[in-house]
Amino acid sequence: MGMYARRILPWLIDFGMRRKPLLRLREDLVAGAQGQVLEIGVGSGLNLPFYQRDLEGLWGIDPSPELLAMARAQAAWVHFPVSLGEARAEDLPLDDASVDSVVMTWTLCSIAEPARALAEIRRVLRPGGSLIFIEHGRAPEAHVRGWQDRLTPLWRRVAGGCHLNRPVDQLIESSGLHLTELETGYLVEGPRPFTFHYRGRAQA
Repeated sequence: MGMYARRILPWLIDFGMRRKPLLRLREDLVAGAQGQVLEIGVGSGLNLPFYQRDLEGLWGIDPSPELLAMARAQAAWVHFPVSLGEARAEDLPLDDASVDSVVMTWTLCSIAEPARALAEIRRVLRPGGSLIFIEHGRAPEAHVRGWQDRLTPLWRRVAGGCHLNRPVDQLIESSGLHLTELETGYLVEGPRPFTFHYRGRAQA
């Protein structure tokens, strides 16, 4: 997995996440971020062009140095301060109550300890701050969930730790964040085990 994770997987992730339907979802989502923003799983920087120009600043983290190198090329074109760094969501290198918005797009599925990461998000959000997210995860139908459970052990090995079957809404609410907006449903394209999505906002 070492060579695959360093040389092949980052390019596959970037390619897969550039699909036009996903870019439209990104654009709608990240426009709601304000003030000091933390993006967890910044990846190759595909969200950067869609933030509001008047952000106070953005701190983007990712565990992949290869993806961060791609993100730095994107960051050269934005109109607000950007800092990018290699870090894990479970150990955020930020002070308590230091950001106004946290953005996650297709990230929670691949975090090794999602509950710990969400606790860290709650810690760094200012009172009244928001987690803005779109994630794929556990479907409501039993037969789709069955396929998600069967496919996840293999899928996470080839897709950078991605889990198909995480109950995103339950994980967020269990962290002490309060869901204020939530939309769920299948994306138009793709097999159902891969395309059930949660999109919304949670408040500290």
